[in-house]
Amino acid sequence: MSEEKQKVIIIGGGIAGLTAAYYLQKEARENHLPLEVKLIEASHRLGGKMQTVIRDGFVIERGPDSFLARKMSASRLAKEVGMEDSLISNTAGKSFIVARERLHSMPGGSIMGIPTEVGPFITTGLFSLPGKMRAATDFILPRSKPNEDQSLGAFFRRRLGNEVVENLIEPLLSGIYAGDIDRLSLLSTFPQFYQVEQKHRSLILGMKKSAPPKEKKVEKKETGGFLTFTKGLQSFIDAIESKLEKDSVLKGVQVRHVQKKDRNYEVIMSDGKSLQADSIIMAVPHHVTQSIFSDYRFFDPFKASTMPSTTVATVALAFPAEAIKKDIDGIGFVVSRNCDYTITACTWTHKKWPHTAPEGKVLLRCYVGRPGDEAVVDVSDDEMIKIVLDDLNKTMNITMDPDFAVISRWRDSMPQYTVGHKERMANAAIHLEKELPGIYLAGSSYDGLGIPDCIDQGEKAVQQVVSFLSTQKAVHL
Repeated sequence: MSEEKQKVIIIGGGIAGLTAAYYLQKEARENHLPLEVKLIEASHRLGGKMQTVIRDGFVIERGPDSFLARKMSASRLAKEVGMEDSLISNTAGKSFIVARERLHSMPGGSIMGIPTEVGPFITTGLFSLPGKMRAATDFILPRSKPNEDQSLGAFFRRRLGNEVVENLIEPLLSGIYAGDIDRLSLLSTFPQFYQVEQKHRSLILGMKKSAPPKEKKVEKKETGGFLTFTKGLQSFIDAIESKLEKDSVLKGVQVRHVQKKDRNYEVIMSDGKSLQADSIIMAVPHHVTQSIFSDYRFFDPFKASTMPSTTVATVALAFPAEAIKKDIDGIGFVVSRNCDYTITACTWTHKKWPHTAPEGKVLLRCYVGRPGDEAVVDVSDDEMIKIVLDDLNKTMNITMDPDFAVISRWRDSMPQYTVGHKERMANAAIHLEKELPGIYLAGSSYDGLGIPDCIDQGEKAVQQVVSFLSTQKAVHL
């Protein structure tokens, strides 16, 4: 007589949910665990914001375009699913900031906007003399109070002053989270800056000491610290999906509610059907988790009204090379919010990722939407293209209409880790263990937005599920 299988349901088919499904099925095969894994995705495709358009020889990402190479979980998963040979690094190049209505080179030696070399910082036109003098007070200011969460804005304004924050740090950091740095949590987004300050007191000196030693220049073309796939990130999603067991993925069905039973859970779906689960991985946005478990008050901080998400858009424009009469020697720029621009950043994608555009073609990818200025995302496609071109022509000279444009709107897609986020997540974990044992969270709403962060969370959830089910099995023997 065969052993009865324990049932695991993964709700959400983004990269966190896909990772969990892949590694859970692998764990079951290799360790002969009696597990039945089912992944449920509300839409008709997997991958969430990882979507790629391939058109006329262009490779265009609708969502994220790459991931950090130093975070190894994504590369490791790529190797697992046979995609290792498709990995490609970005081309290193100059980056710029639009501030004071001008394009400025990123100061040499700055790490995420924090200066570590005096020369470039003194000579840059990004800041006034008083702004530079204010930043120098970092050398004498005391540390923050230990273990005290605070906003990124408050932390950096205290250490380096408003001007450095608004013209350098804020455009860089808010670009990653599409958020308001005066609300974003320091400890949940960039805890390394807090740790450097606690260890070295001066943020500037600490970042300088923490920076890796400069490598000697070599003749070969430099590569950057990011990776993607030659056929786009969606090819990675497709490869993971192809490795999942037959009939283990259910698409186009939404989970409405999860009901706790005596020893397991009933998962009620939008088609009226239900499934039984011994353990569940919630790999969906926080507000979806809250709606599914609306009977549990400890999920109230996950409501959209309490934990906001920003609406953003990307606009990819394809041109023939001759359309750009005034080119710029670099790979992209970010924009200070004090400038009269609607776009928040632009990547010269054909330079940063040469494989994304055919020879003789140009691909520009711009970002639109920030907290307090999200209405622009809802304008028509034609108006959006006009707005973007008007902004680009402030630093470039584009003489033709684009061959085509790919506009991607992401409504309420960027979860905001506001001050206290880490504490709220810890509180949710305590209540989950006590009131909903066997249910775990993974995904961009919880412990990191990047692709490797979500993969890490998926892997962690797998180990939590395996440990939980093993304990449950022993208890009920």
